[in-house]
Amino acid sequence: MVIYMGVVLYAPALALNAVTGFDLWGAVLAMGLVCTLYTALGGLKAVIWTDVFQTVVMFAGQLTVIVVGANQAGGMAEVWRKAVNGSRIAGLDLNPDPLERHTFWTLGVGGVFLMLALYGVNQAQVQRYLSSRTEKEAIMSCYVVFPCQQIVLCLGCLMGLVMFARYGEDSPLDKGFVKTNDQMVLYFVMDVFKDLPGLAGLFVACLFSGALSTISSAFNSLATVTMEDLIKPHFPNMTEAKATLLSKGLALVYGLVCLAMAYVASIMGSVLQAAFSIFGMVGGPLLGLFCLGLFFPWANSTGAVVGLVAGLAMAFWIGIGSFLMRMSDTIPVAALNTTALPLFDNMTTTVMTTLVNSTTAKLRLTGVEALYSLSYMWYSAHNSTVVVVVGLLVSFLTGPMKENDLTPGTVYPVLGTLLFFLPEHYKEKLCCVTPLPTPHKPKEIDTQPYQMAKIDGNGAAYCKEDTVTEDKETESDRAQTEEKDLETRIARPSCQLTAHTVQETAL
Repeated sequence: MVIYMGVVLYAPALALNAVTGFDLWGAVLAMGLVCTLYTALGGLKAVIWTDVFQTVVMFAGQLTVIVVGANQAGGMAEVWRKAVNGSRIAGLDLNPDPLERHTFWTLGVGGVFLMLALYGVNQAQVQRYLSSRTEKEAIMSCYVVFPCQQIVLCLGCLMGLVMFARYGEDSPLDKGFVKTNDQMVLYFVMDVFKDLPGLAGLFVACLFSGALSTISSAFNSLATVTMEDLIKPHFPNMTEAKATLLSKGLALVYGLVCLAMAYVASIMGSVLQAAFSIFGMVGGPLLGLFCLGLFFPWANSTGAVVGLVAGLAMAFWIGIGSFLMRMSDTIPVAALNTTALPLFDNMTTTVMTTLVNSTTAKLRLTGVEALYSLSYMWYSAHNSTVVVVVGLLVSFLTGPMKENDLTPGTVYPVLGTLLFFLPEHYKEKLCCVTPLPTPHKPKEIDTQPYQMAKIDGNGAAYCKEDTVTEDKETESDRAQTEEKDLETRIARPSCQLTAHTVQETAL
């Protein structure tokens, strides 16, 4: 998460430096310090409200660039015509090769695992779910964020098409106006808005809003996780005031560490690929760990730990190996993660502030080189699968969990349905049937009903049992009742006399 924050912090500063000449590390330092300051002082509430405002700015900036850019290019119809003629629009690529960068399968299947890792087990998202007032609101937030995210991605793709319609094959990168693909977006914006003062600043605000919203959420969640899981268990008697102060200090520390990680991001190549690769390398094994415990009842703690270690080792092996191969230039970059899908030749994603250019490569890699060339969209799926497979094997060899050892309600009972073809004897060994949580019944406590003090005929206060009496009472019955009431008054210390009269004193 900290390395990913470095990527997000570095990306907009790089774009701003390319087109305005503003010092790169000065922009990184200013943005990091501002974000760290308001996150440490305001906490989660400040993060959420700033995110709301920044989301509005993001949508406004993207829409403004698309509308103005398309109008200068001759309209959206002309943009679409040039994109089709330039082979930027194509149908689905159903090639199942996992080495291809973007295909239907890498986006449709690998992307699902990537989103599960991002929105299912990521601590920044989980913290927001837990901060919701009800479970229903937390679930509704997931339903709302998905279409919004798709809109942002579609707007980014439209912006890429508008860029192609304006520059064609002769891009600013080819002319030497920018040094990397990640700088082309802001160059395009400055070019489009050069005669419209103020609008270029709106898009710069759009870029920085996307970065700040992500960074602030991560700072706050990292501080909360460190506080709740690492510090409070060892200091259970810590006061709320000290805990709040320490949490703010942790957010400040993580902000400073993130500034250092921005340098690491500067040597990782494409910003978008670096961001998704990090999520796949770390989020994939974490997703696999949760799936292992949630869907497989016989998984034990030993299998979970070994599986997680194996998944992380595999993830960093592939990720670092791919990075080193690109740095050494032993294999052309186009051969590492490429696609035959022309739609993604110019894909702009404003949230990540990057432009990904992909070219078609026919060179077929083998062995370890093929493993290193695995599409970054498959990282989460591949690494989570490694965790589940290794975890199940180790659990089976070291002694699977028994049904009686499971905590009710912690395992989703889907395995019994999937293994319906197995005999019951094997299902019991695999612990396919798990106990469901039983509704909690409050312990019944035998308590006496509260008695209100009443006034007798002599003006004395007393507690009277709720009894059913006949409509007609005799004098003897009434006398016996009064005697019982007096005995009850003396025997029950909880029924205190509330008034004293001369007649009661005489008695």
